[in-house]
Amino acid sequence: MIRSLLIRGMIAGLVAGVLGFGFAKLVGEPFVAQAIAFEAEHAHGHNHQEATAHSHHHDGDEELVSRDTQAGLGLFTGVAVFSAALGGIFSLVFAFAYGRLGALHARGTSALLAMLGFLSVAAVPFLKYPPNPPSVGNAATIGPRTALFFGMLAISIAAAVIAVALQRRLRVRRGEWNATMFAGALYIALMLLAQFALPRVEEVPAGFSASLLWNFRVAAIGIQVIIWTTLGLVFGALAARELERPALRKVPAV
Repeated sequence: MIRSLLIRGMIAGLVAGVLGFGFAKLVGEPFVAQAIAFEAEHAHGHNHQEATAHSHHHDGDEELVSRDTQAGLGLFTGVAVFSAALGGIFSLVFAFAYGRLGALHARGTSALLAMLGFLSVAAVPFLKYPPNPPSVGNAATIGPRTALFFGMLAISIAAAVIAVALQRRLRVRRGEWNATMFAGALYIALMLLAQFALPRVEEVPAGFSASLLWNFRVAAIGIQVIIWTTLGLVFGALAARELERPALRKVPAV
């Protein structure tokens, strides 16, 4: 069964990746192009000699990957591989959670896990360390910024696991509603603590368009919304066909 669910998870992930790529191409790429244009204009606006030397240096270098390839095949490959891998991991989590989340069927379990995954993996880390377009951020701090983001991601996932475990433990004594409220409050408290404890990153260059930054980040979270929503719905349908088919066969024909 695990193998079958894993295949279905990767298929659902690929479907989600195709839709996510379409959104990224149509909505996100124009903002990336604007940010690159700002970066080029900002570089030429500095000391003329330094900019000229920088230009001559790059004139002699061959561009390994063209901008068209990055915005087309490269973007599709990155989103598709990420989504397929995410679908595989999602299917394994589903296999563990199925039957342990109350009376939820396959579709309900998948939808709930997708919602929890989006909140803990995408939305909450986004609030602390939102993605930035090209020209935003110091190249020398890429390592520390990446470590901070993945640290926030790990804390969010761990807090979500703890909250779910608490909800399962309390629901027998406190009831489903109260147990969910306690678990949600614990998750929020842990994430607020992490939000204040981890350092802020402020590296937006002077003169960078606030609306461009906002639109880029909205597009980035929009891609995540599409991927997680599609993954939850498509995988739920595929898993239901696999897991609930025997029960359907027992229903007598009318």
